[in-house]
Amino acid sequence: MEPQLTEALETVFRLESPRVIAGVARLVRDVGIAEELTQDALVAALEQWPRDGVPDRPGAWLMATARRRAVDLIRRRETYARKLAEIGRDLPAAAEPPEEPADPEDIDDDLLRLVFTACHPVLSAEARIALTLRLVGGLATPEIARAFLVPEPTVAQRIVRAKRTLAAKNVAFEVPYGPDRAARLGSVLEVVYLIFNEGYAATAGDDWLRPALCEDALRLARGLCALMPKEPEVHGLTALLEFQASRTAARTGPDGVPVLLGDQNRRRWNRMLIARGVTALDRARTTGSGAPGPYVLQAAIAACHATAFTYEETDWPRIATLYGLLAARAPSPVVELNRAVAVSMAEGPAPALALVDALAAEPALRDYHLLPSVRGDLLLRLGRTAEARTAFERAASLARNERERELLARRAKECA
Repeated sequence: MEPQLTEALETVFRLESPRVIAGVARLVRDVGIAEELTQDALVAALEQWPRDGVPDRPGAWLMATARRRAVDLIRRRETYARKLAEIGRDLPAAAEPPEEPADPEDIDDDLLRLVFTACHPVLSAEARIALTLRLVGGLATPEIARAFLVPEPTVAQRIVRAKRTLAAKNVAFEVPYGPDRAARLGSVLEVVYLIFNEGYAATAGDDWLRPALCEDALRLARGLCALMPKEPEVHGLTALLEFQASRTAARTGPDGVPVLLGDQNRRRWNRMLIARGVTALDRARTTGSGAPGPYVLQAAIAACHATAFTYEETDWPRIATLYGLLAARAPSPVVELNRAVAVSMAEGPAPALALVDALAAEPALRDYHLLPSVRGDLLLRLGRTAEARTAFERAASLARNERERELLARRAKECA
């Protein structure tokens, strides 16, 4: 097969497979079987397209082929059931899918059903991430394994187990309604947020940034905005990711070493992404009627950074206030640690150090390298260099990412 055709097939399949899987899953009610039928359609394309040429609408061709195979599968099942009935065996009648209630906020989109199914809380966070990247993101197992620095068999097992769990638990292929939708939406947004964060600041490995993961998360978030235009938290998450992604080019030096926010060259920030973030944040604010949710508040904080021309011009008092609101809405030791950083810039290092020291006993932060890192920075600003060096050394010992470890070790040496 010609390289150009192979590349075209790979591109088409990556872009179209999520919608094909979603459309087939609505028929067969099983994401595992839907993925297999979609793969069968790809095999058919590999056989026919080199001979007949790529169709004008390749996505529609794949969908039609996969749906035909799904219909054949359903007919075979029905034929088998009739034959069992004819020979006198009692076979429980297949339950008809319940009528979906007429809801003015109903979202009749197969892809959205697939997103909610892949991110179902019955699955572990790791399984949700792997399954979402596989089914909704169109990534192959080796790509997911490389992105998260785990063996391919581990990722493959997570995906297989996730599909089995969904089938065993009879998870409905649907978008939930009312309060259930709000509860499940949190799981969906969490998965996209975790994918982005792993690309934005990798927890382990030699590279601090993995831009491909950030791009995948942004693509998923933007897609959710199109599918769920009335959900303020969807727009809030998208705005947050746009703002964060805008700084990617300035966050590392030529040697790959992280560059701290205060030292970044803001002329390298992507103004187009910042503009998209502002637009998404405006939509979040105009869509929501109640108090802003956690993602909207985080986006507002990110906007303060993104719209400041210099580090010194950042509106730190507003950021501290927003972190206070976030801590009240979604209490977390990490949020409190971030609030302490904002307080240090708005009021000085001394009151912030008191806030950080109060977090020392938090079990969730016991092995969190950013706690001693922030403490070291505050101590350094207070002139307590010996204590700062000790704090940076501890932070370096806890960091799992090699680039971050190098940065913290260098800061410890500078204290000497």
